Amino acid sequence: MTDAIRRHDPTVKGFASDNYAGVHPEILQALALANEGHQIAYGEDVYTQALQEVFRGHFGPAAQAWPVFNGTGANVVALRSMTAPWEAVVCAESAHIHTDEGGAPERSAGLKLLTVATPDGKLTPELVDTQAWGFGDEHRAQPKVVSITQATELGTLYTPDEVRAICEHAHQLGMLVHLDGARAANAAAALGVPLRAFTTDAGVDVLSFGGTKAGLMFGEAIVVLNPDAVRGLRYLRKSAMQLASKMRFVSVQFEALLAGDLWLRNARNANAMARRLADAVRGIPGVEVPRPVQANAVFAILPAEVTQRLQKRFRFYTWNEATGEVRWMTAFDTTEADVDVFAAAVAEEMRAQA
Repeated sequence: MTDAIRRHDPTVKGFASDNYAGVHPEILQALALANEGHQIAYGEDVYTQALQEVFRGHFGPAAQAWPVFNGTGANVVALRSMTAPWEAVVCAESAHIHTDEGGAPERSAGLKLLTVATPDGKLTPELVDTQAWGFGDEHRAQPKVVSITQATELGTLYTPDEVRAICEHAHQLGMLVHLDGARAANAAAALGVPLRAFTTDAGVDVLSFGGTKAGLMFGEAIVVLNPDAVRGLRYLRKSAMQLASKMRFVSVQFEALLAGDLWLRNARNANAMARRLADAVRGIPGVEVPRPVQANAVFAILPAEVTQRLQKRFRFYTWNEATGEVRWMTAFDTTEADVDVFAAAVAEEMRAQA
């Protein structure tokens, strides 16, 4: 018996973020399974040890997983382990590490971010070169890591060949490659490839692998694919306050997600619901969908007044105030009915505006 009170309506869904979704029932079952009795703290538990083989099954025999609490922690600790204090990270101007982590890479890791404007959120070898210069110049932060995001913040995807081209170019320059994979599962599902196709097999050195957006209660993982690319990660994770004492509860969630096909089922549903939403709103007069829908993000341009009214009924974010562009995200638990209700509301508000 619990004294807790449900304080929200579980039938109400939003389209602001896949972080808004709850925990997948199979993940909750795994947490309950790991909850009985005692286990050694700080990652020496049997679940964290077993998790290594689960990750190696997806990313190859050299992969080593380091569970952490959240995505910002994963990115900051990973990048810090890949760089010296005088080195810098090349990333897209729209990258999460630049726009949505509260300055954590700069403040917590002391990193210099060398940003590149991109039309679609994706870097190319040529775009990397706009910032990867000045090697040996003591007056310039030394470019050391190229950080890419899959799927990108603009909802676009890198093909495995595009990632491989970046990795080969970066390695030729003596640089390393980090992949922010908060939505890596969505990318793999959309591309129809294994997770290793655009990571291990493409030459990525270190991966931040997302769990929270894929159905976990909490938890991400730093996955080291090239052991020579990092140093001091064990100590950096602790000093960055990302070492969980009861790590078994992070690890068992990842085991439930990755040991079978739960990660793929969740990603496929989120992606399919995004396509359904995009198809529905494209038919509404006055609504523009300016970007390709490749994973679980839909970008649309609406009149500001319509956006304001819709946001009183459903949670979602404005992406660009100047253009009226908004972003709608779908999740593992988004249903066809959720999409249809929301699309009908968009149509209703657009008719009212007209």
